[in-house]
Amino acid sequence: MRIALYEPDIPQNTGTILRTCACLGVEAHIIEPAGFPVSDRAFRRAGLDYLDKVSITRHTSFAAFDTWRRDEKLHLVLLTTAATHSYLDHRFADDQILLFGGESAGVPDSVHNAADTRLTIPMRRELRSLNIAVSAAMVIGEALRQAG
Repeated sequence: MRIALYEPDIPQNTGTILRTCACLGVEAHIIEPAGFPVSDRAFRRAGLDYLDKVSITRHTSFAAFDTWRRDEKLHLVLLTTAATHSYLDHRFADDQILLFGGESAGVPDSVHNAADTRLTIPMRRELRSLNIAVSAAMVIGEALRQAG
């Protein structure tokens, strides 16, 4: 199982997601630029001592990431509030990488267009979004449940 974070900008969320990845054995990819240095205190505190127990690959740009994932023959699954298809109705597979957008801006149209699949987490219409670390945990949990 693999996830990718597109230009994350809140260090505590990224640290929490990486900690989740470490605990669940999920490979993590960070698409630069991040909105904070990896030496950031909040990032380190949220990740605790788990950061050295997760496989993290950094990509210098979305273009570099997209080239890598195409070479690896991975289908890009974008989690976005702009999708209409629920993650609960999706069939997760080993050849997919789950992409979560930056907290402040999500992803640009070019990334939306590059995605093979776009999924959303169903929620009340009058509310904007869930915390990205919560969203990632929900979707990773379902993907791992399906994978057995």
